[in-house]
Amino acid sequence: MPTVDDILEHIGEFCFFQKQTFFLLSLLSAAFAPIYVGIVFLAFTPDHRCLSPGVAELSRRCGWSLDEELNFTAPGPGPAGEAFPRQCRSYQVDWNQSALGCVDPLASLASNRSHLPLGPCQHGWVYDTPGSSIVTEFNLVCANSWMLDLFQSAVNIGFFIGSISIGYIADRFGRKLCLLVTILINATSGVLVAISPTYTWVVMFRLIQGLVSKANWLISYILITEFVGLSYRRTVGIFYQVTFTVGLLLLAGIAYALPHWRWLQLTVTLPNFCFLLYYWCIPESPRWLISQNKNAKAMTVLKHIAKKNGKPLPASLQSLRPDEETGEKMNPSFLDLVRTPQIRKHTLILMYNWFTSSVLYQGLIMHLGLAGSNIYLDFLYSALVEFPAAFIIIVTIDRIGRRYPWAASNVVAGAACLASVFIPDDLQWLRVTVACLGRMGITMAYEMVCFVNAELYPTFIRNLGVLVCSSMCDIGGIITPFLVYRLTDVWQELPLVVFAVVGLIAGGLVLLLPETKGKTLPETIDEVENMQKPRKNKENMIYLQVKKQDIPLN
Repeated sequence: MPTVDDILEHIGEFCFFQKQTFFLLSLLSAAFAPIYVGIVFLAFTPDHRCLSPGVAELSRRCGWSLDEELNFTAPGPGPAGEAFPRQCRSYQVDWNQSALGCVDPLASLASNRSHLPLGPCQHGWVYDTPGSSIVTEFNLVCANSWMLDLFQSAVNIGFFIGSISIGYIADRFGRKLCLLVTILINATSGVLVAISPTYTWVVMFRLIQGLVSKANWLISYILITEFVGLSYRRTVGIFYQVTFTVGLLLLAGIAYALPHWRWLQLTVTLPNFCFLLYYWCIPESPRWLISQNKNAKAMTVLKHIAKKNGKPLPASLQSLRPDEETGEKMNPSFLDLVRTPQIRKHTLILMYNWFTSSVLYQGLIMHLGLAGSNIYLDFLYSALVEFPAAFIIIVTIDRIGRRYPWAASNVVAGAACLASVFIPDDLQWLRVTVACLGRMGITMAYEMVCFVNAELYPTFIRNLGVLVCSSMCDIGGIITPFLVYRLTDVWQELPLVVFAVVGLIAGGLVLLLPETKGKTLPETIDEVENMQKPRKNKENMIYLQVKKQDIPLN
C-alpha cells in the first residue's frame, strides 16, 4: 500500500493547495514575531530622572530650560559607562524654601555639591519620551528594574512549558484542533495584556500568551511540513522561518506609528482572531489521521488536495499505510540521549548550541533597545539581514554541507559582538554594520540547528532528541533578560563580551559534530555511533564479495 509521500508525488508535492496553505500558516509565523521580541518596543526604557514637584515649581518661577533645570538641580553624570545618578537618585533638599535663588540654587546650601545628601526618588520619575511603555507606566526602573526582566522571562517560561507539552497534545488531539485552540487563547491573552490595569496582571497574561504562542508556531510548522512532499520539506521549513523576519519588519513599522505600548499590543494581537477562520481553510493532517487509524478521513483530505491541485488521484492509490512501519516498537528514553558516546556528544553540543542561539538572538535585540541611537531604524536594519541569512543557508547546505557554514555563522556572530565593544560611539555606521553582521550570523546558526538536530538522532529517539535539546532555547530565553539588563548596569558593553565568548565556543563545538550532507537519516543507534567512521572499508568488502562470486568454478 502507498504512503502519503507516494500519493503526493502524483497529486502534487507543492502545488496550489500547498502554496495556499503555506501562505496562510506563514501569517501565523509573522504574527509570532511581536511576542518573541516585542519587548524592545513594549518595554523600551527611555532616559529618565527623579520627579520633584518642588523643582518643577522652581523651574517655572525661574523660567529655566530643561538643560538649565538639570544642570542646577540634578546630580551630574557618574563614571564612564555607568548610568547617570539622576536616573535613580536626587538631592535630599527642600526645594520649596524661599532662600533658593534662580542662579545655582544649591550653592547657598553647600560649596560643593558632593557634600549634599542623595536619596532615592520619592515622587516617581520623569521620562523623556513622547510615547509610553510598560517601563514608564509601571515605573520599572532603578530598584524595580528586575520586574522588567521578569516580564520577558515570563513569556519564555511559557515557551518552555508549552513547547514541552505541545508534542503530546498535537499527537493526542490532532494538529487542527490544537492549532485553533492555541490561536484563540493567544489572541485572548494578548488583548488582556493590553488592558491589564496592574503589572501583576500583565505578567500573568504574558505567561499565558507564552504557553500557547510558541506552541501555535510549532503546530503550524508541523502542519505545513506534513502537507508538502519530501523534497520540499527543508525549503518550506526555511521559508516558514523567513516569514518570521517579515513579522519583524512589520513590527518595526507599527511600533514607529504607535509609540504607546497598549495600542501597539492591541494592534499586533487583534489580527490573531482572524486566524480562527482557518477552521474552514485548513484540513487536518492526513499523516496524523493515518497514525490514528482514520484512513477514510485521511483519504478524504488527500482527495481534497488532489482536487485543489487539479490533478486526479489514481485508483491504485486509494488505500493507505503509515509512513513508517516497524516490526518491533522501541520505547524512547531520556537515557538513550546520553547512553552511548557519540549520541551523548551530540546531545551536549546541540543543547549548548540551542542555548547559545537563543541567548545571542534575543540578547542582541534587547541590547539594541538599550544602546541603539534610533531604535526603529536599527531594529529594521538588523531584521533585514535575516533575508540573506536564509539565502546563504539554502545555497550552502547542499553544496558545502552543514557543519562548516554552521560553525562559521557562530564564529561570525561571536566575533561581531567582540568587535562592537571596541568601536567608538562616534562611528555609529560601523557599529550598526557590525551589529547587523552579528545578527545575520546568529540567525543562520539558529535556523541551521533547527534541522540539523533531527539529522543527528536515530528514528526512535529523533522527536525526543529535538524536544530535549530545543528546550534549552527557552532556558536561554528565560535568563537572557537578566543577563542583558543587569550586566549593562555594570558596563554597557559587558553583555557583548559574554555573547562573544559563548558564540565562539559554540562555533568550535560544532566542528566536533559529524557532517550530515548527503546522508540518509539514521535509523539505529549503531548508525549514529558510526557516522564519523569512513565507509570505504565496508564498500570494498562488498565489492570483493561480488567479484568473488563472479569467479567461475572449475
